Amino acid sequence: MIHAAVHDEPEVHSRMAVLGRLRASDTVFRILTRAAAIAVLVILGAVILALVEGSLPALRAFGFGFLYHEQWNPVTERFGALAPIYGTIVTSLIAILIAVPVGVMIALFLTELCPMWLRRPIGIAIELLAGIPSIIYGIWGLFVFAPFLQQTVQPLLIDSLEPVPVLSTLFAGPPYGIGVLTAGLILAIMVLPFITSISRDVFDTVPPVLKEAAYGVGCTTWEVFRHVVLPYTRVGVIGGIMLGLGRALGETMAVTFVIGNAHRISGSILAPGTTISATIANEFTEAVGDLYTSSLIALGLILFVITFLVLAAARYLLARIERKVA
Repeated sequence: MIHAAVHDEPEVHSRMAVLGRLRASDTVFRILTRAAAIAVLVILGAVILALVEGSLPALRAFGFGFLYHEQWNPVTERFGALAPIYGTIVTSLIAILIAVPVGVMIALFLTELCPMWLRRPIGIAIELLAGIPSIIYGIWGLFVFAPFLQQTVQPLLIDSLEPVPVLSTLFAGPPYGIGVLTAGLILAIMVLPFITSISRDVFDTVPPVLKEAAYGVGCTTWEVFRHVVLPYTRVGVIGGIMLGLGRALGETMAVTFVIGNAHRISGSILAPGTTISATIANEFTEAVGDLYTSSLIALGLILFVITFLVLAAARYLLARIERKVA
């Protein structure tokens, strides 16, 4: 018995050493993960403080009028953010209105209708679209897409919609080629891969038995998609849409190439305009004087707030949907 106890004692010490190492590694891992989470909050807080501090001179000089004044004149140092805000919101809405139905339909085709041998090539093509740098989209939009719109699409829209009361104003003016509509179309192409990829992935999570049951009672493919697939995956689809909207709101280089960079608001989406990110990219290196620089930083703060509100609204909507499902 004494001999056995002597032999067991090193084994006990070995187990205790192993448990000690595991406990120590778990403590280190917990500290590192907590530090990473805290670092994210610290960085976010630092960004907010920098934006607020940098925008204070402009906010003190113009007050809330900075949000609803259209004038942007560096010579007289009169700045208003209304035109960039308008351009940012309108181009993003155009992009989402086009990209969401197209992206969801592509995802439906890939998961329900596409032959197996064709799914992989289309999937790779979509992923390649997501990997193209934004400046490439901008160059292509300026030298290829904008001239195409100017010569073919925009004259057709202007002529055919002229008798329609509201649409005649929305599509009025000469066909510039560049403008708000062109920027919105470029953004739609850029956010389409994100919406399509996420929608395809969440559509694949639908249990086959649910779809087979729907087909078994005589449902068509559209009815299965509308009443089974979409309700089951709506949280993921909305998340993909919000991701695409966030990309559209903050896109800079591609929009800068094709929007025209005009600080004015027009009733026609064919006219040139500007966005917050395009204004900052174009003018930050040329900003002379504290007030000019502060106004550009204030635009960045406004874009941050808009993005935060969009994400907060998305989280609230998803939370409501989850509560209804539960």
